[in-house]
Amino acid sequence: MSTAEPESRTVVELLEAVRSLTERVAHLEAELEQRRQDRPGVPDDVAIAISAAVAAFLGHRAKVKQLHYRTGQAWAQQGRAVVQGRHDIHGTR
Repeated sequence: MSTAEPESRTVVELLEAVRSLTERVAHLEAELEQRRQDRPGVPDDVAIAISAAVAAFLGHRAKVKQLHYRTGQAWAQQGRAVVQGRHDIHGTR
């Protein structure tokens, strides 16, 4: 028995381990991608709002780095709904 034989067996074992791990990673990546398609993640605006709330709670003062102007009437409609929701329509004041 020569000393080269244990080394070659070790290399073969390492190659087999790498092949096995590569297959497992590929399987896990495919499963993750499928789950992402089945259940999309948190929308960006929600993630930003959560991040801002956590930062404010922890006392971090954020700096505005970029603004995105939105077109459309959604913000105006929401503002009107808030104002109209504050009106006392039942005379209970």
